[in-house]
Amino acid sequence: MLCKVFWIIIIGTSKPLAMFLAIALAVSLLANTAPSRETGDFAYSGFKSANLSLDGLAVLTGNGLLRLTNVTKQKVSHAFYPDPIEFKNSSTGAVHSFSTTFIFAIAPEYPPQGGHGFAFVIAPRRGIPGAQPNIFLGLFNETNNGNAANNIFAVEFDTVQNYEFRDINDNHVGIDVNGLTSVKSSPAGYTENNVQGFKNLTLISGKAMQAWVDYDGVQQQISVTLAPINVDKPSTPLLSLSFNLSPILKETMYVGFSSATGSLLTSHYILGWSFKVNGQAQRLDLSQLPRLPHMKRKQKSNLLTTGLPFMCLFIVSLLIFAVAYAVRKRRKFAEVLEDWERDYSPHRFKYKDLYVATKGFRDQELLGAGGFGRVYRGVLPTSKTEVAVKRVSHESRQGMREFISEIISIGRLSHRNIVTLLGYCRRKGELLLVYDYMPNGSLDKYLYNQPKVTLNWSQRFRVIKGVAYGLSYLHEGWEQVVIHRDIKASNVMLDSELNGRLGDFGLAKLYDHGTDPQTTHVAGTLGYMAPENTRTARATTSTDVFAFGAFLLEVACGRRPVEVQEEEDVILVDWVFSCWDKGDILEARDPNLGTDFAAKEVELVLRLGLLCSQSEPNARPCMRQVVQYLEGDLAMEELSSLGISKSGLAFAFHEGFRVSGMSYPSSADKGFSQTSPVPDSLLSGGR
Repeated sequence: MLCKVFWIIIIGTSKPLAMFLAIALAVSLLANTAPSRETGDFAYSGFKSANLSLDGLAVLTGNGLLRLTNVTKQKVSHAFYPDPIEFKNSSTGAVHSFSTTFIFAIAPEYPPQGGHGFAFVIAPRRGIPGAQPNIFLGLFNETNNGNAANNIFAVEFDTVQNYEFRDINDNHVGIDVNGLTSVKSSPAGYTENNVQGFKNLTLISGKAMQAWVDYDGVQQQISVTLAPINVDKPSTPLLSLSFNLSPILKETMYVGFSSATGSLLTSHYILGWSFKVNGQAQRLDLSQLPRLPHMKRKQKSNLLTTGLPFMCLFIVSLLIFAVAYAVRKRRKFAEVLEDWERDYSPHRFKYKDLYVATKGFRDQELLGAGGFGRVYRGVLPTSKTEVAVKRVSHESRQGMREFISEIISIGRLSHRNIVTLLGYCRRKGELLLVYDYMPNGSLDKYLYNQPKVTLNWSQRFRVIKGVAYGLSYLHEGWEQVVIHRDIKASNVMLDSELNGRLGDFGLAKLYDHGTDPQTTHVAGTLGYMAPENTRTARATTSTDVFAFGAFLLEVACGRRPVEVQEEEDVILVDWVFSCWDKGDILEARDPNLGTDFAAKEVELVLRLGLLCSQSEPNARPCMRQVVQYLEGDLAMEELSSLGISKSGLAFAFHEGFRVSGMSYPSSADKGFSQTSPVPDSLLSGGR
């Protein structure tokens, strides 16, 4: 219609003017037929001149990097192509084929400890309202995760294993539809063309990697491929899934990236990105990609490395003064460093940094004190990260090498319900362990001594399930079996959201799956030690389950496993059993819960506590079964049918230990677990 009007005007004008108008009309029509950005065809080999829609922590750096996250905790980040892209055929409703490739790098603040990953995402809007950080990767939240109304397709590159999302490990790639429980996932890696064998890739290595995501709209096939930056696209995809995206994607959608930070700091970078609908995404020009920043390393300070002029007496005097000052300072901050410790250097903190972080270990920073040392709050001077520093005294070098090796191994654990051990430091007669700081302190201060703040049942039940998840991960979910050996309320920490996280691995023991653990000393806390442990000094996953049973009763009843009274010592498990035997097990619950509690959940926890407290190790469930009971995935049998009796609930107290003269840790700590007295030394050869 518009063209007809133009031609009428042209015919009614003079010839020169008509020619001018014709040329203008042709130029306008050609401009209107040029490809628009909504066709979904773009390529960025670096982002210096890119026009992206950014929110949260996402920024474009001066040299052309797209940085999704930085060292800020608990934040979300989104980076989207600004224009909507047409994904569906308007007449058939079928999703078009599409292809994308991007180059990324994940750089943790403290290798090999990594935070949460990131995701390539196709969403109905730029930015994702209501999305939460941490485990939700900035995509969903607790209420809408898994909701079909999300209309979100994503490919996650995840570096933390979350049991609630059924993650296969802490280094995987997954295809997500409307939620973070992946439809299909695989460990990160690739199969190089014409080379046999699968090669693993470590996502948090800080090295650049290239990913390809392709969807065949005709075959309805999703393919995800991964490879190092210098390797051609493998012909065999890492993930291949038959899936129809038509019910998921709307007619127009936005494409981009989403990420989030948690308690561990990690930077996510995108170096280049191309996308195309109905065709193959353009190959990225590797020579044009921006450089990644160098991974942070601890700076070494030495006053003598500065070249000082020595042409006059005054400057010579300054040099002598500087040497004397350096000697005094080196003596003050002297550390023990042996040759075998050089292998653990990434996990070793400088004593000077910890001294500055804790303001000289002053009393105002003290979080708690126990049988093995004192715990201080600190802020690392370089990264400004809050940490808890535990000072452990030792007089013997016996077992030190084995102990440090196990501490470093435990530092590789990565689970949302475990307090992260960041590293260690040795100096003269003491060992310092550096943990992630927990702002809400330990669980026991919310249970005893008439606390100002008490936890309601919903909060307690969430803490119980969190500790069960963490302990199940230690026993079965990691590359080695980890026996904690000191599970109790004072060793369960609460993060900023009051989630339970198991901490204090000072007594932990590691061994390979399928082998037999060997120990030579009794370790643990009175009331939590299994009877066979006090006889044989042999700790197993079953002795951890026994301690977890005492912990269950402790949280549900608000009482310690053993309480000293004037007439006789009260054993908590005996009292709970007597309530069950009378037919009213709920009588044992903590009176501070009032009437606002879920009776079925409280009864389940009390019955499960008795089941885990059986004196026969083979009669106790494993932690995987405990998790299934707590989640309702496995029905629990009646206790009477299991043959539970009072004599079958004997524990360490009945085996000859007495409470007289023993003390429990107070709950005066403010951010980290105190260690209670145990019958052996922390650095004994029995580790």
